[in-house]
Amino acid sequence: MKHYRLLENVTHLAALASLAGYFFIAFSADAAQSDWAHSEGGAIRIVAGRPQPDGTIPAILDIRLKPGWKTYWQAPGASGIPPQVSIDPKDGISFSGMRFPAPKSFGDGVGQYTGYDKSVAFPLLLKSKKSGDLFLKASVFLGICQDICIPVQAELSLSLIEGAADNPLDKARIDDAVAALPAQPSETFKVRAASFDAAGKRLRLSLVMPGASAETPPELFLAGPPGYSFGKPENIGVANGALTADVPVRVPAKGGALKSGSVLLVVRSGERSMETPLAFD
Repeated sequence: MKHYRLLENVTHLAALASLAGYFFIAFSADAAQSDWAHSEGGAIRIVAGRPQPDGTIPAILDIRLKPGWKTYWQAPGASGIPPQVSIDPKDGISFSGMRFPAPKSFGDGVGQYTGYDKSVAFPLLLKSKKSGDLFLKASVFLGICQDICIPVQAELSLSLIEGAADNPLDKARIDDAVAALPAQPSETFKVRAASFDAAGKRLRLSLVMPGASAETPPELFLAGPPGYSFGKPENIGVANGALTADVPVRVPAKGGALKSGSVLLVVRSGERSMETPLAFD
């Protein structure tokens, strides 16, 4: 599978999308979802619910993929495009990021990347700073890929009318997206120890997890600071109810030691998944 190389910044991504001609505008005046913005491999929209008493706005970036097409996780690998969302702050809505369900790995070697091969929804972390009717306007940029990767840029908007009841189907979509997120660590599924060997450029991990087995190891996904990337886990072993693994780290030229909390780990084991920032020993 051929892909664009990971681009350095959002400005470059937006310029590429404009040149490729994949720019979409979708407005919806009085609904809890934006119109769909369509591309060759699928479509995207935003679905939002009524603001909560604390100002939180339940919302998702809803991505519908056609069969055979894929999209990317937040750390997609060397050949991927990470999804990007920005929210216009003019109407008093703040945006603090997206959350992602556990992804999958695709391809081999240089062409390996991380993402999703089925329709997926990313919960958006939104909060309103005021009461009354709200107008949500978002700029979205992501890649939808088959044999080639098509960059998709869209301007999406919707209105949230004060006092309007939530659409039950929209609420179910948002609830399902939140339920699909990786769980927080528990006593039976957690990181027991983590360290970063700066000289050897390796992470060393020890995990307590259900059904740990060297024959069927879990999938490990890591997202770190800009410029850092992570290789395929090596030296996987199981002993005393824990799984251990080494993960090669590509450190940028001006990079240094990774700090505690700067790397997010997502672990998929069968139907279960867990995520946590790594605290290094």
